[in-house]
Parts: sequence; C-alpha cells; structure tokens
Amino acid sequence: MTSADYRRTKRACYFSYFSMTSVFCLPPLLFATFRESYGISFTLLGTLVLVNFLTQLGIDLVFTFFHKHFNLKIVVRVMPLLTSVGLFIYALIPMFLPQYAYVGLLCGTVVFSVSAGLSEVLLSPIIAAIPSKNPERDMSLLHSLYAVGLVWVILVSTLFLRIFSTENWMYLTIFWAVLPIVCFALFALSPMPQIQISHEKGSSEQAKRRVFGLALCLVCIFLGSATENSMTNWISVYMESALGIPKVWGDVLGMAVFAVLLGLGRMLYAKYGRNISLIMLLGMIGATVCYVVAGISPNFVVAMIACVLTGLCTSMLWPGTLILMEEKMPRLGVVAYAMMAAGGDFGAAVVPQLVGGVVDSVSASGWAAELGQTLSLTSEQIGMKAGMLTAAIFPLIGIFVLLAMRKFFKKTDAGQSLCELSKEDENLSE
Repeated sequence: MTSADYRRTKRACYFSYFSMTSVFCLPPLLFATFRESYGISFTLLGTLVLVNFLTQLGIDLVFTFFHKHFNLKIVVRVMPLLTSVGLFIYALIPMFLPQYAYVGLLCGTVVFSVSAGLSEVLLSPIIAAIPSKNPERDMSLLHSLYAVGLVWVILVSTLFLRIFSTENWMYLTIFWAVLPIVCFALFALSPMPQIQISHEKGSSEQAKRRVFGLALCLVCIFLGSATENSMTNWISVYMESALGIPKVWGDVLGMAVFAVLLGLGRMLYAKYGRNISLIMLLGMIGATVCYVVAGISPNFVVAMIACVLTGLCTSMLWPGTLILMEEKMPRLGVVAYAMMAAGGDFGAAVVPQLVGGVVDSVSASGWAAELGQTLSLTSEQIGMKAGMLTAAIFPLIGIFVLLAMRKFFKKTDAGQSLCELSKEDENLSE
C-alpha cells in the first residue's frame, strides 16, 4: 500500500495520542481536589503516578519478551476501549463509594495505564512503518499532538472545574472517557501496515554496537522522561502550594503554558529540525537551569517562568531519543520501541514519586519549619522547593549521557563509513 492508503491509519494514531493525554494530565489537575476532598497525602498521590507508569512499564516489558504471542492489529484496535473503562472506574467508584475513593482511583489508574502502555509501544512503530517522505516529521508530529492534547485537557478541565466546582470532577472524567471510543471506531476502519517485530540481524560487531547504542538510548529516555514528567505531574500543585498562585491561574498559566511550549518545541522540530542529539543536549542543559531556578528563586514570577520553560526544554527528550535511535540504528522493530517505552515509563514512574516523597519528608522535618520561618515560607513550601531541586539532578546527569551518546554515535558513523569504503574497494578490485 502507498502512503495515501494509510491516511486514515495515521489520523487514528494521531487522534489516539491526542486523546490519551487525559490519563496523564487529568490526575495532576485533580491532586489538590483529592487532597481536600478525601484527605489523600502527597505520597499517596505520587503513588498514583507511580502505579500509572509502573503498569505501563509492565506492558512494555511484556511486549519486549512475549511479543510473539500477541496479534498486534487486534491489540491496537482494542486498546482505546481500555482507556474508557479505566476512566469510568476512576470516576464512578469515588462517586458512589466515597469511602473507597482511593481504591477506585488506584483501580482506574491500573486499567487506563494498560492502554497507555500499549499506545506508547505500538503507535510509534506504526507511524514508522507507514511509507513517508519525511518520517522524522511524522514521528515528531505524533508526539507534538500529545502536547496539544495536554493543552486541550487543561483548558477544558480548568473551565469545567471553574464553572461547576471541583466537587463535580467525576463528570469531567466521564466526559474524557468518551473520546477514546472515537479512536476505537477510527482504528476499526483503518488498514494496518506491516509492523516489524524485531531488528534485522547483522555481524557480531554490529550487534555489540547496537546493544551499547540501545543501552545509551534507554538511559537517555529514562532521564528525559523523568525530567519532563516531574514537572508535568507537579507543576499545578507547585504553583498553588509553593508559589501561592490560585489554582485556576496555576493550571492555565502553569500547566497549560508548559504544554503549549512542549508542543511548540515538537512542532518546530517537525518543520525545521535537524541534528537531534544537539537539540536534546541543549534541552537537558536548559531543563537543569529551569529546575534550579524554580527551586531557589524567591520571586514567584521568575519561578513560574522557569517552570513553564521546562516544557520547551524537555519537548524533544522523549521523541528525540526515538528519532535518534531510528536514525542511527534503523529497522529495529517493535521490541526496541517497547524497550524505549519501558525506559521512559520507568523514569516517569520513579522520579515523580521520588519528588512527592521528598516533598512530604522535608515538609515534616524540623529544619524545614525553621528555614521557613527565616524565609517567611511554610514548611510545605520548603518541601516543594526541595522536590524541584531533587528533580534537577536527572537532566544534569542527562547532559553527560548525551555527550557520551554523541561521541559513541560519531565513532560508529565513522566506523560504518570505513566499512562501506572497504567493501567498495573490494568490489572494484574484483
């Protein structure tokens, strides 16, 4: 089939990535509501994020080791329905059984996280498998629609909660549960390309380079995901609790602008981008600076700007790793994408949970209360700032990892060029 034959398939992937954002974006918007309505601690709220991404990690690992046991075309078509079921559970159990609210949130999170994990494993290789004149643009556009979805979810959700109050959050969740059903219909009517399952075999030397290259990409996507998702999950609460900004403005000026910049960075790369490793390196440097400034600046405007600029800095860290992997080690197949999704989900699971733990432990400490009195801040605000500084560690490490990747792939490219020249000389001599 030609690229034209897969237009509907491509649109189904794009809309699926767009609609999937509700399972990532909506829970952080409701963290403060859950804390006020059900008395759920920051650590337990962070645990919801942990469960979300650990479930996705489990799906990634299942596909890495047991991919031969799945009919990928059926799985792709069914996964949007799991998103809807999970969101319905997330809303309805707290609505009808408020005493088991956290159990409902936890169960719903597990179910829609399965679908999110499947989406991350399968949508990127589907886009990569569709014939295209500019595959980098298509991949970057796919991930940019995630950011567009974030903005849409934030604005609609904030407007809803503003008009109908936070106590009606369940109806908002039910609304977002309907969108994935549209994705199900689109996939049911779309042809599926032939997806490569595993990488092509090569020489033992090529295999060694591939393993080391994949290991570097795995570490890189872990750090990039940790950097992006720490801010995604905590920016709303941070602006409200640490910077004293009203929730509605924290969501709109904070999380929404963060998402806009996240999408803008990906769209700009889709149109003009090249030299992805340099873009990622600059992103890690910028994210480190933003986290440190957000954590230590006494000026709430400067801190807020630093928070939202993190969106631009982290925009190409996750998709950029996939682009770099496909560019330097082409035709790796679904297994490699599943490994990358596992690395990204592990970073998104562990680090936001770590940040939540730091916030709770620092907030409860005596020295935070003493320091807060000196700086005219509450102990919770000190804890929030400590969480931001903790998150800065990961892009800082990412700088050195990307420097190592650039050096490794430069040597690999040179080695491959020499091999190709050697083969040409042999052919000429024959």
